[in-house]
Amino acid sequence: MSHQPIIAPSILNTDFCLLGQTIDFLNQSEADWIHLDIMDGRFVPNISFGIPVVKSIKKRAAKPLDVHLMIEHPELHLEAFRDAGADIITVHYETCPHLHRTLEQIHLLGAKAGVAINPHTPVEVLKDILEHVELILIMSVNPGFGGQQFIYQSIPKARRLKTMLMEENVSPIIEIDGGIGLQNAEAVIKAGVDALVAGNAIFNDKDPGAVISRLKEITKTTSYV
Repeated sequence: MSHQPIIAPSILNTDFCLLGQTIDFLNQSEADWIHLDIMDGRFVPNISFGIPVVKSIKKRAAKPLDVHLMIEHPELHLEAFRDAGADIITVHYETCPHLHRTLEQIHLLGAKAGVAINPHTPVEVLKDILEHVELILIMSVNPGFGGQQFIYQSIPKARRLKTMLMEENVSPIIEIDGGIGLQNAEAVIKAGVDALVAGNAIFNDKDPGAVISRLKEITKTTSYV
């Protein structure tokens, strides 16, 4: 099963003094989701923002909040992020020794569950939980900072994941995050990716709305091959 293509701008690269304006802009844009990168300074070498910011964004957002937890012990904070307004909660395979239980916890809270894998983690480790997630996030940079170079090994990795999903007859959304922009959007869609997370490419452009529109156009006119 194929999904409608999804554009999920990451607000990590926006000016946080203008956060309300950024959310208003995304509400009016062709973006589908709003991607929130939560970093704890332990699992990744950076700290971003936490629950109060998510709660504030939820009050203003007209689109689903795609919350990516780059944190240790995510199971301790799932309820708080769900209460703050997370619609999709993605945890890292690398931080969840009891991954199935953590995904079950997300579902019990009424959110969609996602699992993310770092660039060095093979997609094959997810084989036994494919039917328990709505989303799989392939990190195409090492997580922790925006503006990094895309790791091109992510493209064959997405293809392998797409094949696995077809073999298992399941259809979670394949999302990709890191170094995504107009230069590689078509290639990752052709590899089977359904959702593009882009931050730097959107918010560092003089016309971010046009970048979102162009990404949306690319996803609509490109398909898995």
